[in-house]
Amino acid sequence: MRPVLVAFGRAVLSQLHFRMLLLTVMPFVVSVAIWGVLLWLGLQPMIDWLHAWFQASDGFGVAADVLDWFGLGNLAIVLVPFIAMWVLLPLMILTALIFVGVLAMPMIVRHVGGRHYPDVEKRRGGSLAGSLWIATYSFIVFIVLWLLTLPLSFFPPLTFVIQPALWGWLTYRVMAYDALAEHADAQEIRELMRIHRWPLLSIGAVAGAMGAAPTLLWLGGALSVVFFPLLAAGAIWLYVLVFVFTGLWFQHYCLEALAAHRAVALAPVAGPRIKDIN
Repeated sequence: MRPVLVAFGRAVLSQLHFRMLLLTVMPFVVSVAIWGVLLWLGLQPMIDWLHAWFQASDGFGVAADVLDWFGLGNLAIVLVPFIAMWVLLPLMILTALIFVGVLAMPMIVRHVGGRHYPDVEKRRGGSLAGSLWIATYSFIVFIVLWLLTLPLSFFPPLTFVIQPALWGWLTYRVMAYDALAEHADAQEIRELMRIHRWPLLSIGAVAGAMGAAPTLLWLGGALSVVFFPLLAAGAIWLYVLVFVFTGLWFQHYCLEALAAHRAVALAPVAGPRIKDIN
């Protein structure tokens, strides 16, 4: 775990750099603009549709009985907006992840690679098409697992285990590839993501836990209509900040792992050459 912790410390220092702080602005502005329009046009119709469906199917009665059994009867009042927020949550996470990947990751790669790993050769084994495929495939798996575990997420203890784990897996899949795409060749990308699967997944899991804060802020909009725009904007900014920091963390870890991987690969070749000289 030492390389993970070392990369974490380096990511903290990199995040404090003015360029990296400024890097959160553009994805935030784009995300807020898009989600502002979508929520303005679609949130209330979605809540109205859910409310009508719950009334027609006696969903409020069933939900109230279940919540009363767990001592959470008061939550029935905000059940419909809470469900609406929860349904929109993965889409909001995806947009933040995409915009950070498209707008921020190239600058993160240049910043970390140029300042800390200038001697690591760029072999450009990744591609935009590969990044989009990894992101699309991973998100489809994420959505399926998220839907299957959605009923369990309404119980507070499980909420803070299932959602961070799913988000952490998604983050690991997408950002590890992006972090290696510029410097590693295709074979190195496959090998490093296999060899370092668990350390990379642990970084994603910690990032998922860090994402619990903006998740609570976003879902808090179900409890406060007046402050909902501010809570939504704050949640989006926190998501972007967490993703940028996570990108820096993955970048430091992956480039250090790539440099070590190449050093090990060259070691057997260097030995005979020195022997021949002697």
